[in-house]
Amino acid sequence: MSAPTVKPDKRMSPAEIVAQLSDGMTIGIGGWGPRRKPMALVREILRSDLKDLTVVAYGGADVGMLCAAGKVRKLVFAFVSLDAIPLEPWFRKAREAGQIDVLELDEGMFQWGLKAAAFDLPFLPTRVGLGTDLAELGGLKHVQSPYDDGEVLVAMPALKLDAALLHVNRSDWRGNVQGFGPDVFYDEWFAKAAAKTYVSCEELVPAMEDAYPGDAQANFVERCFVGGVVEIPCGAHPSMMSPAYGWDMKALKAYTDAARDPGEWSQVADRFVGASEADYLASVGGKEAVTALPLPVF
Repeated sequence: MSAPTVKPDKRMSPAEIVAQLSDGMTIGIGGWGPRRKPMALVREILRSDLKDLTVVAYGGADVGMLCAAGKVRKLVFAFVSLDAIPLEPWFRKAREAGQIDVLELDEGMFQWGLKAAAFDLPFLPTRVGLGTDLAELGGLKHVQSPYDDGEVLVAMPALKLDAALLHVNRSDWRGNVQGFGPDVFYDEWFAKAAAKTYVSCEELVPAMEDAYPGDAQANFVERCFVGGVVEIPCGAHPSMMSPAYGWDMKALKAYTDAARDPGEWSQVADRFVGASEADYLASVGGKEAVTALPLPVF
């Protein structure tokens, strides 16, 4: 008789997830500007002693806070924006002061780098970036097609991640995730480009196929890529988590105003991070206030 199949329980606490990370790691942060950011896990990093990180992100307040707190050695990014507030203010301060190394990429180059890592390739050829200074400034190389066309293309190197952090609408304890809304974008590729992926979710449920069989199409990445999961309702705040809640523009404006000179992060960190996630959520009005935030209309 064969042994019964063991289905691993991937539930972890935020502190246990952050304990899997170490100084000097390359960490990918999913989401897109002020959308679906794993902000609760970012805040847990901010409460930790982690440092010298290379952060890879389509950035929002996640990047700004980590830069402001001195956690980032290098940033690989396509943009760092709060959308309605075009340039993330704390990132801007760090970059203008020369506090971080950067690799700036076009959005298409960035996703091609994640896909190269996911496919375990050293690079992928692309036309994106041709005719710009991005390749030269980033030290990227070119490659010539071996076929009759002989076309010269940018060789976008793989963006290999030691770990990726994502926030999703729903997960079960085995790491079957579901993401809703129109803007899941590249979270799948962050997960597949990473050695380990850790996920926070709005709702943790029993076996997904039993609880929500009709939402199988929302499972955007296989559970084999997920190493840990934690339930953190409102864990994307102040970014939006469609369809559960919109972004908190009032909070983002306050966060932006705090960056104005002298703009010392140490003076405002408690306000935007909190001693614990429960303290932070209470400071913004609790779950009821966050889930009442309207979704933006574009």
